[in-house]
Amino acid sequence: MRHFTRMLPALSLTAIVCYLLATGLLAWPLFGSGTGKPSPVWQRAALAVALLAVLAHAGVLLGMHRGALDLHFFAALSLVACVVSAITMLVSITRPVAALGVVVFPLAALFVAIDQLSRPTPPEPMDWQIKLHVAVGVIAFSVLSFAAVLALGLAVQERALRHRQFRPWLRALPPLTQTEALLFRLISAGFALLTLTLLSGALFVHDIRNQHLAHVIVLTVIAWVIFGVLLWGRWRHGWRGTRAVNLTLIGMAVLGLAFFGSKFVLEVVLQRVP
Repeated sequence: MRHFTRMLPALSLTAIVCYLLATGLLAWPLFGSGTGKPSPVWQRAALAVALLAVLAHAGVLLGMHRGALDLHFFAALSLVACVVSAITMLVSITRPVAALGVVVFPLAALFVAIDQLSRPTPPEPMDWQIKLHVAVGVIAFSVLSFAAVLALGLAVQERALRHRQFRPWLRALPPLTQTEALLFRLISAGFALLTLTLLSGALFVHDIRNQHLAHVIVLTVIAWVIFGVLLWGRWRHGWRGTRAVNLTLIGMAVLGLAFFGSKFVLEVVLQRVP
């Protein structure tokens, strides 16, 4: 383990460089050459580099946090960034949304660097039930985070088409109907995982008051209701477009406050590490 710890700076640098290289490979056809949609070979190269970045990122997380689930602020940000990057890469294999990596991958590189430079904190001991609850919650948050990035892309795409700004990068995105269909598939998956998170929390988390989790539960339930209303509106009334984008982003903002709001205040602003 000590030998692996010595490798952490090299792994962190590898992850950062590969994330940025993948970003460049995806961005160049969109903004550099003016051709718009990248060739399949170009895109496969970008996704292969992104895979190396995700693997190196996972190695950093395992090494820095001793193979444990570390939920301190910067460690949790880095963990979510790694999972969102993996989701971006996997979805891009079967759907033409690799261009979203231009947003996701540089943020992941930033969070790797910040986590590497932050003061290390020992992970909190957890029972397997709590680890399961946390793991499902992290995956739910990550899936919905990717859905939020897709919603932003959808909003930009709709605005560009409305103003007849036919930029080359629009060719890299799927048609609006396909983008919306993928958005609601992701929200449905994230909603199901968020439901499991709430159920597992009700079963396994008992000391809510002493762990200062009341506001987390309230905000998570509010986000769950927002996503549930959005899915119901899509099924019952065919909601789409601006309404779908706005509700997705509002739900994600509330969920972000639940996951990271109090951690940011306690650990970054007040410098109190639990």
